[in-house]
Amino acid sequence: MNIKFCKKALPTADAHVVFTYADRKLTESAKKIDKETDGLVKRAIKVGHFEGKLGQIVELVAPVNLDINRILVVGLGPEAELDAVKAEKVGGKIMAKLISSGDEDISIAVDSAKAAILSDAELAAHIACGARLRRYRFDKYFTKQPESKKPSVIAVSVMTSAATAADKLFDDLDRVADGVEFARDLVTEPGNVVYPESYAEKIKELSELGIDVEVLCEEEMEELGMGALLGVGQGSACESHLVIMHWNGSDKEDEAPVAFIGKGVTFDTGGISLKPGAGMEDMKFDMGGSAAVVGAMTALAGRNAKVNAIGVVGLVENMPSSTAQRPGDVVVSMSGQTIEVINTDAEGRLVLADALWYTQDRFKPKCMIDLATLTGAMMVALGQEYAGIFSNNDELCDHLVKAGQTVDEPVWRMPLNKAYDKLVDSKIADMRNIGGKYAGSITAAQFLQRFVNDVPWVHIDIAGMAWKTEASDVADSGATGYGVRLLDRFVHDNYED
Repeated sequence: MNIKFCKKALPTADAHVVFTYADRKLTESAKKIDKETDGLVKRAIKVGHFEGKLGQIVELVAPVNLDINRILVVGLGPEAELDAVKAEKVGGKIMAKLISSGDEDISIAVDSAKAAILSDAELAAHIACGARLRRYRFDKYFTKQPESKKPSVIAVSVMTSAATAADKLFDDLDRVADGVEFARDLVTEPGNVVYPESYAEKIKELSELGIDVEVLCEEEMEELGMGALLGVGQGSACESHLVIMHWNGSDKEDEAPVAFIGKGVTFDTGGISLKPGAGMEDMKFDMGGSAAVVGAMTALAGRNAKVNAIGVVGLVENMPSSTAQRPGDVVVSMSGQTIEVINTDAEGRLVLADALWYTQDRFKPKCMIDLATLTGAMMVALGQEYAGIFSNNDELCDHLVKAGQTVDEPVWRMPLNKAYDKLVDSKIADMRNIGGKYAGSITAAQFLQRFVNDVPWVHIDIAGMAWKTEASDVADSGATGYGVRLLDRFVHDNYED
């Protein structure tokens, strides 16, 4: 979809959007359209319960005196409360309304109010960003689809008095959206398309953005002693991989990087501890943490972020077979610590254990943040409203909470405490990979903490956020790309030169 910013003019697109604030206060552009249509806008918004609340929409089809298909009158809510997040939600609501309308071209007339938080340029850029994010569809495998369901919108013109400034602001937002869409694609692809080898090949394409990509094969990981990661994939015909992405954007070449680590279980059957059959097809998204890391690295490189960053993803497929890891097996991690595998479906923490140790040992990062669809217990605790974060560093948590609020990818801090360690202690090894009936998300994080070696670290459990059955304002149902914008904003606010 092409998005451009231009000066205000009478609409010639298929559909035109104007706004009102709370209490039906028309913007200047809405007043002009009302005048052109002999008062149609004012008459329409008096019908029903339209009050100008955020996201409320009145649709006027075949308006008089204008050669266009429809006008949307969209509420923005109170002038002084319209921030970037709300602007993006409005852009998404507009796109959701029009995406399959049959209209190809949309024009959106943006005016900021005197009491507004955002400038004209910021408001226009964020509305456009929301529209772009909501326009995403994954339909590559449809061979037959009714016209009424096909996305029709191919161009959006955002009319604003600050077109040049808006275009400049949107450029970075657009590059971050590239990362979000890449992550959504990766998560949505089926397991026979995205598996460890093919996933690694897709990541190699990031070299076009200036990212250096390394791929470690099983032989190299064996030499490094990554018995925890390799144990997860030993039942699969697909070879496991560890992929390392380097982005060196800082002016200080030798500056320590920030590091992101992602769980990349491309399909999770549970292994010998087999999952129930119902819903198992959804386990293609058990690599959502790795997709967030790959998408974030894409965003940082795309907007030429002034930071040194490392992305590390452990790519495995967890399958049951005659060579699969058994419950009761003991594996030796890269750290030298031993792990009793009680449940082969608690595999993500085994992958992350070696990936975390490798990252801190080789790169000596300023901080490490890992992301994983790790525990169903996280969804029990927080539903699909927040990702849970666990950390050994208060400042890092504060930074992530703020970043999450800024981009509407919220996180909620959960506890870590030595009292939970006894739940993951094993009778025959240094630890076991599950903690029992209680505090499932906490014991998983407590397990991971044993592999960070005192580096400032945050674990983000995105089990409830990577995939949603219902659409949001800026994402269709399915893969959300959660984590890309969170990490990008975290870097932008705290680590760029």
